[in-house]
Amino acid sequence: AAYLSIGLFVSSRSDNQIVSLITAVALCGIFYLLGSKAITDFFGTAASEWLRLLGTGSRFESITRGVIDVRDLYYYISLILIFLALNTFALERERWAATGNKQHHQGWRVLTGLLLVNALGANLWLGQINSLRVDATQGNQYSISSATEHYLNQLQEPLLIRGYFSSKTHPLLSPLVPQIRDLIKEYEIESQGRVRVEFIDPATNPELEQEANQKYAIQPVPFQISDRYQASVVNSYFNVLVQYGDEYQVLGFRDLIEVKTGGEADLDVKLRNPEHDLTRAIKKVLHSYQAGGNLFDTVKGDLVFNAYVSSDAALPQQLQEFKRAVETAVKNQQEKSANRLTVNFVDPAADGGKVGEQIAQDYGFNPMATSLLSSERFYFYMTLAQDDQVVQIPLDDMSAGSFERNFASAVKRFASGFTKTVAFVAPESAMAHHYQAQGTQFSQLEQFLGTELKIAREDLRDGSVSGEADVLFLAAPKDLDEKQIFAVDQFLMQGGTVIAATSPYAASLSQRSLGLQKQESGMSAWLKHHGLSIDEKLVMDKQSVPFPLPVNRNIGGFSVQEMRMLDYPYFIDVRANGLNSESAITNGLPQTTIAWASPILLDAEKQKSRKVTELLRSSDKSWLSGDMNVAPQITSDGITRYVPTGEQKSQLLGVISQGRFDSFFAGKDSPLLKQEDAAATDEQNANSVSAKSIGSVIQHSPDSARIILFSSNDFLSDAVVSMAGMANGGQYLNSLQLMANTVDWALEDEGLTSIRARSNFNRTLPTLEQSTQAFWEYLNYALALLALAIVGFIQHRIKRVRELQYRQWLAS
Repeated sequence: AAYLSIGLFVSSRSDNQIVSLITAVALCGIFYLLGSKAITDFFGTAASEWLRLLGTGSRFESITRGVIDVRDLYYYISLILIFLALNTFALERERWAATGNKQHHQGWRVLTGLLLVNALGANLWLGQINSLRVDATQGNQYSISSATEHYLNQLQEPLLIRGYFSSKTHPLLSPLVPQIRDLIKEYEIESQGRVRVEFIDPATNPELEQEANQKYAIQPVPFQISDRYQASVVNSYFNVLVQYGDEYQVLGFRDLIEVKTGGEADLDVKLRNPEHDLTRAIKKVLHSYQAGGNLFDTVKGDLVFNAYVSSDAALPQQLQEFKRAVETAVKNQQEKSANRLTVNFVDPAADGGKVGEQIAQDYGFNPMATSLLSSERFYFYMTLAQDDQVVQIPLDDMSAGSFERNFASAVKRFASGFTKTVAFVAPESAMAHHYQAQGTQFSQLEQFLGTELKIAREDLRDGSVSGEADVLFLAAPKDLDEKQIFAVDQFLMQGGTVIAATSPYAASLSQRSLGLQKQESGMSAWLKHHGLSIDEKLVMDKQSVPFPLPVNRNIGGFSVQEMRMLDYPYFIDVRANGLNSESAITNGLPQTTIAWASPILLDAEKQKSRKVTELLRSSDKSWLSGDMNVAPQITSDGITRYVPTGEQKSQLLGVISQGRFDSFFAGKDSPLLKQEDAAATDEQNANSVSAKSIGSVIQHSPDSARIILFSSNDFLSDAVVSMAGMANGGQYLNSLQLMANTVDWALEDEGLTSIRARSNFNRTLPTLEQSTQAFWEYLNYALALLALAIVGFIQHRIKRVRELQYRQWLAS
């Protein structure tokens, strides 16, 4: 309609139709190109932003994204009104005589001028209002989410968000500046005064530039800019500072953008997930600021410390000393809590052992011993509780310092605003030859989780998990022995969450080969005991992600290597119905790729008293294979063909089992005592007492315990994540986001799960088979021809009706 109004005005100013057409097209083209990269690349950030506000093409970009902005709609309405007013004025002016009514003519001029000024003024006024818009995208992708509102509502002091953006920057970054500025302004609006926003160009403000360089370590980045005439280097800022109190986080352009390659010279640069990045930074500075105060200030409600400890006569000497240290430390903590901490020291053997029977039934706490050969039994268990949530405090090395550290970690479990700790267990990285297969590495996963959590490498060989661990994560576990399984088991029995990515197979990748071999995790019997098992088969699925494979081609006598995307059903494309839409872990995830996975089998009898949540399933076109030759098979015509064998049905690939678990070591002696007795050969060993020599087995877990199982060793590995990125043409984060959502859910911190997957390039479309592609292509052609036929038929009918009316008129 805007272009039509421009055409009408141009036609009113010319008697020649050809001239009117050329002029109208030229004028519409100018309006369209004003905000395009072809024009804005020649100007700085501020000038480019004004040009984008004037361009009809750039104004339509938000609408194409699914955001209906009143400012954009009014811009087009005002453009229509302006040119229709000019058109009406031009036609009216043609009717004026040279000696006509001057006052009438002046009235028309004033009325038209006022209309133009008001249309322009309303645009400027509406430009200051950011809330007049409707986000019509799925999941409100371009609106401030409830997760962000949650963290903004926690602010007790003003938070500063300052954008450092240079007026002259790289042409690919320049269009992103107004987008991130608009988003930051929405934070200011949503916060209702709790967020202060500033935008500066460091080149025009030397004092703030010096502060940015020295205090926040913000440095300009040199970008090479070239055109047909010259090449130059520009030092440019593209940073965002988030500061709360004396805590701050800095986001650079590498943290904010995402690049997708379509060829050597075809780069698509977009903001990766700006709301998630900004809200994550706010969360970190907020938590860091809160961590500097009193622990109990961050806990809602009262806490109860229960120490189930035997009398001094039953305790070894070292534990008697530890008991005194605990009593002193707890008394100090009680004073800090302003009497919000209740302390109870209970002897389980008192009153005929009724308390001992009760804690054995409730928590699975059995008497301890220093040796299998010793007849002395005693209790030394410590818990921190609030309502139904109970956290066990480990003995550790039985020192006052370790107790204070573990007590603080337990308090943080009940508090909000602290960085949680993930105990991460993975195979040790092995060095390999350039052409040999390397061991499975998870550096990208650790780095991704480490942006929001504390990732601590855990050594299970001592038979225990650190008391600071909030979640235990096992990635591709291999050959776990009895003590290591005992550590995992007892962490679960304490009410913890165990996340495991494991299967009977592991891939071996190198530049020249791809192989698959069996891998024994050591967890099979333990998982089966808890009603979970993994079949020794591989899941193959027609709904899959292409496999990037280098292929050599002979062109003019030269060998050229190119990357080919081959159908590969071992890379299962889990999306839509395969993702549990009712789970916070997978609800906001568009897709994930599970490589070389095996089906998970559930024991219905053992799981009947627990809550089972299925997370991931393959499509109903998947089947099972026992063939370990997984290298892509290329036929003579250059394609791969995989023919389904056996029954085709959906397979379970990810599951949560939550509830009460009976220990794998229930009714057995502790593996720690077995080792201690084997090593005790002298009187010194027999008389010494250490935390490792005190053995007990927690018989069962509370109802809060959870096992989260994914049936693939490799889908989180660096190699698979990189290959998925090659297939996608950019950085692939979906599987890493799945794990981050899983950990957040396990920690009951689901704040960022809803917005973590809002990346521009995350919403990949499922690959179509060649026959399906051909069907839709020819259907488009057919629909286009059908539309033309319908238009022709309607025109023909209109013409016949007019002819009939004309004949009737002549006859009358």
